[in-house]
Amino acid sequence: MQSSILLIVFLPLATAIVAGLFGGTIGKTPAKVLTTVGLFASCALSWPIFLDFLGGNAQAQVVPVLQWVKSGDLSFDWALRVDTLTAVMLVVITSVSALVHLYSWGYMDEDPSQQRFFAYLSLFTFAMLMLVTADNLVQMFFGWEGVGLASYLLIGFWYKKPSANAAAIKAFVVNRVGDLGFMLGIFGTFLVFGTVSIPAILDQAPAMSGSSITFMGMRLMTMDILCLLLFVGAMGKSAQLGLHTWLPDAMEGPTPVSALIHAATMVTAGVFMVCRLSPMFETAPVALTVVTVVGGATCLFAATIGTTQWDIKRVIAYSTCSQLGYMFFAAGVGAYGVAMFHLFTHAFFKALLFLGAGAVIHAMHHEQDMRYYGALRKRIPITFWAMMAGTLAITGVGIIDVFGFAGFYSKDAILEAAYARGTGAANFAFWAGALAALLTSFYSWRLMFLTFWGKPRWADSEHIQHAVHHGHDEPEDHNPAAQEDAGAAVAHHVPSTEEKDGTGGYHPHEAPWVMLIPLVVLSLGAVFAGFLFYEPFVEAEGFWQGSVFFNENLVHTMHGVPLWVKLTATIAMLLGLTIAWLSYIRNPKLPQAAAEQLGPIYRFFLNKWYFDELYNFLFVKPAFWLGRVFWKVLDIGIIDRFGPDGAAWVVRQGSVGAKRFQSGMLNTYALIMLLGLVAAITWVLL
Repeated sequence: MQSSILLIVFLPLATAIVAGLFGGTIGKTPAKVLTTVGLFASCALSWPIFLDFLGGNAQAQVVPVLQWVKSGDLSFDWALRVDTLTAVMLVVITSVSALVHLYSWGYMDEDPSQQRFFAYLSLFTFAMLMLVTADNLVQMFFGWEGVGLASYLLIGFWYKKPSANAAAIKAFVVNRVGDLGFMLGIFGTFLVFGTVSIPAILDQAPAMSGSSITFMGMRLMTMDILCLLLFVGAMGKSAQLGLHTWLPDAMEGPTPVSALIHAATMVTAGVFMVCRLSPMFETAPVALTVVTVVGGATCLFAATIGTTQWDIKRVIAYSTCSQLGYMFFAAGVGAYGVAMFHLFTHAFFKALLFLGAGAVIHAMHHEQDMRYYGALRKRIPITFWAMMAGTLAITGVGIIDVFGFAGFYSKDAILEAAYARGTGAANFAFWAGALAALLTSFYSWRLMFLTFWGKPRWADSEHIQHAVHHGHDEPEDHNPAAQEDAGAAVAHHVPSTEEKDGTGGYHPHEAPWVMLIPLVVLSLGAVFAGFLFYEPFVEAEGFWQGSVFFNENLVHTMHGVPLWVKLTATIAMLLGLTIAWLSYIRNPKLPQAAAEQLGPIYRFFLNKWYFDELYNFLFVKPAFWLGRVFWKVLDIGIIDRFGPDGAAWVVRQGSVGAKRFQSGMLNTYALIMLLGLVAAITWVLL
């Protein structure tokens, strides 16, 4: 296993270095082949490790790499920890990343900077692999910051596009806020435990339960403070309420980037960290309550916004934010195995939905506004059935004790765990999750109905018609129909099939095979992942081998919840499906009427609860004002005026006076010397 884990982690790094530094020399195709083969090799090595842990044939071990830091009491090595939790993350990361690499062959085929793109993808994957194999908190932080850097590079890949640059900066800055909390948590953990070794910290954590510290005259619970600080870092990386604003803007990157970031890598880092440190969090009841409430609020908040968005990628992005909320409140109620189970299933169906959306965008000449889709199921049938599988998975379609798609098992298990926990925070999370399940069903089927049913509305898209008539096909995601401002939002609606009918001479086409193969493979995961892996993830304590805290009593209580609890997610799914069908198939004018009737609420959701505007008012504008004050008043008005500029003025004026004495007349020089001598004698005498 040691050689395998070293290859899994460092192959992506090696290929990223070669493609990034020598891509111009070796060419596009060799760079793509090298990075893609490297990821598929890592994937092929990861699955046997996971299956060994699944079958109980493997034990946790640490693979040393090199001695890293030794400074006073702080000493740790660079080592790769392999246990069940790591094995789960390895297959998720390498499987999705390998398929995204393959998919990118088709999606990025016309981009002139493919070597750079594939190098960034592999670098991103390496950073995430470093994070999940970390044996100490500093190494975890190295991977943590690595995915932050790679995400900045990928989101802003089309750096000539101002909106992509702005989105990359926004993601980087917002994550720095969360990372400050994570750093403080690491510092505090070292201060309390005297080590950054994760196994050593987790061994000592139970003994610290109930301990307290004095901070600014207040007596605070030690473990609650540490875990809350660590959770702030998780909120930033996993886009929880308050630090979520970067996630939808990350859609400015190429669609394969969206699939990689949102499905299996960066956004799951926070969930992984909480589960990895679950014995710590179990000693911090206040922190767990905060995790539960924030997770429940996030899953509901993001779902409300997803119901109003028109950009196909933004709908799926807010869906990601909502599903991460489910994972966090599952961890918050103590069901860490269930949280990881949803992370596992979500990776397959969310990557499928993003890559499927990319295939739709590819078919529609990079149009992303769903109002200009329609009637695509017969034009791009493979993409349609793939996205149908993803939609059935995310909405949780299934029959109890018979069969269900991936989300049916993991989402239901989360709601059952929250109900079984029974605390006030858990009850809030349960009902928030149930309502979010209804909204998830609504916006997911809304996406499907607007995209694949009805009559074609392609003639209404100026972008598509421009591409058709002028042969123009941009090598980047393009959204000509930006979200309307609040005043015009309600008035702009989906053209009904009676109003608009026609194709404008454009005929959508299926994506190339390199884009379709990943869709087919991910569809299998969306269909079978829940059915195959429910028992080991949720019910088998032996499967986890202590890599996460396993609450056996909670699992037993989950099995005894009332039938209506088990049916809650299914009922919510059916209600959401029915409302979407009535709104977009039966009576397409209903959404417009509802939007006008619900005016302020609709605009509130459409404008994303005005978080961007609020942050702009509270943080961005004051920061710019303060910057201008320091620049114009302090720097230019004081420092430059009396510093460099002032000194230069003194020298300049002095030189003007001094040159008057340089007349070239000997009698003048003699007079000056005499006056100087008289002055010197006078000073000595006095």
